[in-house]
Amino acid sequence: MPLHDVTADACMHTSTTIRELGEHEGQVVTLRGWLAGRRSGGKILFLTLRDGTGLCQAIVEAQQADAFAATEKLPRESSLSVTGAVRRDARAAGGFEIAVQQVAVLHAGGEFPITPKPHGIDFLMEHRHLWLRSRRPATILRIRHTLIETCRTFFNARGFTLIDTPILSPGAGEDAQTLFPVDYFGETVYLTQTGQLYLESACMALGKVYCFGPTFRAEKSKTRRHLTEFWMIEPEVAFAELGDVMALAEALICACVATVLARHEADLIALGRDLEPLRRVQAPFPRMTYSEVAERLRSDATRQQIETEMAQERRQLQAWIDQRGTLELKLAGTQRTWEQDKLQLEIHALRTEVEDLERDLENRPRHMELAASFTWGKDLGGSDETIISRQFERPVFVTHYPAEAKAFYMKRVPGDRPVVLNMDLLAPEGYGEIIGGSQRVDVLEAAIRDKGLKPEDYDWYLDLRRYGSVPHGGFGLGIERTLTWLCGLKHVRETIPFPRTLGRMYP
Repeated sequence: MPLHDVTADACMHTSTTIRELGEHEGQVVTLRGWLAGRRSGGKILFLTLRDGTGLCQAIVEAQQADAFAATEKLPRESSLSVTGAVRRDARAAGGFEIAVQQVAVLHAGGEFPITPKPHGIDFLMEHRHLWLRSRRPATILRIRHTLIETCRTFFNARGFTLIDTPILSPGAGEDAQTLFPVDYFGETVYLTQTGQLYLESACMALGKVYCFGPTFRAEKSKTRRHLTEFWMIEPEVAFAELGDVMALAEALICACVATVLARHEADLIALGRDLEPLRRVQAPFPRMTYSEVAERLRSDATRQQIETEMAQERRQLQAWIDQRGTLELKLAGTQRTWEQDKLQLEIHALRTEVEDLERDLENRPRHMELAASFTWGKDLGGSDETIISRQFERPVFVTHYPAEAKAFYMKRVPGDRPVVLNMDLLAPEGYGEIIGGSQRVDVLEAAIRDKGLKPEDYDWYLDLRRYGSVPHGGFGLGIERTLTWLCGLKHVRETIPFPRTLGRMYP
């Protein structure tokens, strides 16, 4: 259907947004947005409008014949302009509603693929470009914006300079086995794994720098924590040692949590997030060495902790199964369409919770076995991080990993078992690593050779140690993993507009 211009009369009224309706109580305004829902009350239509700033109820009475006819059968997600009087209603979303006087349909869409009824995650991901219009993904993306803004503000206020590092790189910044190769005019280069190496050169010029951009890892992993394309914010600081890097990371996380709580309490509650664990995030964070973590993983106390968690989860599983049965009986006994849709959504949500918890319980014995047999020298796996981070109410630093398990650029501490001056920050509640960082090594060439890499590929990087090297360090914070924790989500794929995973490149 062709676009229609808003009527001249409508254009004479104040154009505003749903977020700003409270500033126009008693006035006639015009809203432009999309039809998110509609229900009929006989001679009254209750429209739900959204415009990207919020949701608003618009009341259309039959006496407004043109407006009533225009919207009575208008498909969901059609775009329209609505003019009417703003009035206060505590029951309405946002506390205000519109008494409609005029409606101009901008575009009447076809039947929208995403309905109020349940859809599987594969269907929703295939329609991610449309699913973003729904309340849940839109809410998560607004919180993502706040998280990114907070990180930028944090570093800008502390005198850091933003550096835009390359997306294409001639070599590995992390594990050479997880590189994405790209044909660069006949030469093989790689999508960047980190901006860190280039940041190190910038910090020698500017002192305190950071970058923010996409990073890529060709990891063949299907876990809830992995994306092949994700975003990191990475600071690098000259004249900094490991303790300085940890203090910076701790302050950043506290700032992010405080800001998200202050701006998005209602959004977090709408997502089902328990706020109390976030309110407990206060400095200082607990600290453990890798060796202490290895001992804890193998301990009887950890085994008992896992067994206790499993018993609690089995009780929760049965409660959800019972609740689902009750809802299914209600569904069978109602004839009202709106109630059927509501019950189907609740049943679908419970079914998903049950399936996820059943899967977790199936995997837990294996995780317990891996913890009990953990050997010094291995990197911590996802299940190991989950076990440890569930033992703390605040994020926990894990430091001094074995050199063999970490990247070549981390400074070593000499000893029978060489470890590096590094840290990982694990988010509580089982969410695991959200930050990884270190103090950087002074002598690079030997470290590069030890990792099986070619020093000639890093000659420019070696120059940083030839001309005025100083102690320095930094870290990378994964935006998506951090957002997963802050929002209390189960899968990182919800935290990025268009996720790229091992099995997904569409849309």
